[in-house]
Amino acid sequence: MTSSPSAPARRPHRLQGSMFLPIGEAGRAELVERRIAEAIMGGHLRAGDRLPSEADLARTMGVAPTTVREALLGLRSRGLVTTRRGRGGGSFVSETADPRAFARETLVRTSRLGLRDLGVHYAALTVAASRLAARRAASGEIEAIRTRLARLDALRDGELDERDLMAWRHTMDDLQLELVALSQSARLTRDQMRLQAEISPLLRLLDADASARADQHDRFAAVIAAVDDGDEDAASAATDGMITAAVVALDALRQRLSASPAPPAANQHSLPESTANARDSGVDSAIRW
Repeated sequence: MTSSPSAPARRPHRLQGSMFLPIGEAGRAELVERRIAEAIMGGHLRAGDRLPSEADLARTMGVAPTTVREALLGLRSRGLVTTRRGRGGGSFVSETADPRAFARETLVRTSRLGLRDLGVHYAALTVAASRLAARRAASGEIEAIRTRLARLDALRDGELDERDLMAWRHTMDDLQLELVALSQSARLTRDQMRLQAEISPLLRLLDADASARADQHDRFAAVIAAVDDGDEDAASAATDGMITAAVVALDALRQRLSASPAPPAANQHSLPESTANARDSGVDSAIRW
């Protein structure tokens, strides 16, 4: 088991903030419930974390307090949230919430078409942001991302425990958002935060395999290098390849989980063959399954 270079600080994760952005008219209880559930099961809200009050959630998410109350009722029925009354009470993330089981169930319920569409959306945003970052980013900004990526070297290889896997995924998500932010587009960055929060729990299923982590690391490093060179086409191609590899690997895992009556153990998530096969694919190959 590889030790984490430093214990992850117990503070709100960057993607957690995207969970509490305004929902809008289309929101309603189902979307509020889904957004909070994704934060819990993505590991952005941890066991024991206290949720904002109903009034605060209603205000920040742009819905009525009764809508939040209904969403919390649904979360409690699923065992994701517990509510305590009295002084010091409120709604808390359940100690029994299982992010990996939730992600497996979500992936199995997702059709190939749905997964493909998610990949297309992810590519459309991320490729556009990478091109803009190559055009607009300063060298010092890119070097800061490269330095943070290098700190993950200790987590690239070998079997990791859940704490280290969470640290890996949180850092990779943050680095992706930092790179998108170099596009200097607030709208792109906000949209990326929302989408990253949706796809992050699925990507965590791939992280248990060391070869998949190494592939992610190397592909992201190639994106950084292209952005640093100011080469928009190379940044676009590298981002295409990175996303295609993830989508192809997720589809392979989806098929394996769908064919298996019992969920595999953490060390059975290895996808070296599908990851390797994705190296020579472009996003179009993922689109045209």
